[in-house]
Amino acid sequence: MDGEILIIGAAIVDVLARPVGADVFKTGSLPVDEICMSTGGDALNEATVLARLGKRVRLATVIGKDMAGRMLAEHCAAEGITLEEGCFCDDIDTGINIVLVEDGGERSFLTNPYGSLRRLSLSHIKMPFSPGTKILCFASIFVSPEIDTDGLCQIFKTAKEQGITVCADMTKCKNKETAEDLAPALAYVDYLFANADEAALITGMRHPEESAACLMRAGAANVIVKCGGDGCVVRSAEDSFAVPAVPGVRCIDTTGAGDSFAAGFLSALSEGRTLKDCAEYANRCGALAVASAGATEWSKA
Repeated sequence: MDGEILIIGAAIVDVLARPVGADVFKTGSLPVDEICMSTGGDALNEATVLARLGKRVRLATVIGKDMAGRMLAEHCAAEGITLEEGCFCDDIDTGINIVLVEDGGERSFLTNPYGSLRRLSLSHIKMPFSPGTKILCFASIFVSPEIDTDGLCQIFKTAKEQGITVCADMTKCKNKETAEDLAPALAYVDYLFANADEAALITGMRHPEESAACLMRAGAANVIVKCGGDGCVVRSAEDSFAVPAVPGVRCIDTTGAGDSFAAGFLSALSEGRTLKDCAEYANRCGALAVASAGATEWSKA
């Protein structure tokens, strides 16, 4: 299956500070151990990790013609990530997220709802897809409000008609969407990723195993539920199993951990590995991500 991987989703700039607590709002000024600026966004994080793992990657996204946009373009060029044509827009500001990381690694975000993070639409996605594409991953269902279930259906159906393996990750649903609401799009998805909270919210189920079963009934062929320090739960038509987390990991920053997990899974999938092997490698990539600050710093050579 090894070939080009197309990632669709957000590309932004992250400004990260750690450790930060509520005291900053009382003192007005707070010294921290680290303040850094890096590339971010679900799709760019996945693409960056995949490129560093030696994969051929294309990125379909939307960014502004501004300083932050130029930074992202330079990053992609340096990492060997091919940007799809038409991703630059005059009337959109490139998204910049402020990421406040607590002592335990948990994050809070300040985001611009009018920036590029929420502005991806079907007009930015070139279909049909490049003939060399073997895997397509929609990096985060619910991040792009302009791409609804009908839009997802169009993307996924086009990919399936071209013989492309379809993958999708998600974030928390924004408008009480359910698994049934997504069912028309999930019918085209070969591998669906969600963390335990996201899966519970959209399925109404309490346990990851139950959420995975519900998402399969909604149409996804394989469901992988990320459970943080507990590893992940995997369900397919043939099997259902849990893969434990990598032991002994000290969590510093969870930023981008789910994206690194997904990238690891996609990398292994592109090499034709088994479902269990893909999940184990995804766990390892996620563990490396949380053990360092920043979304993709761990993957630098």
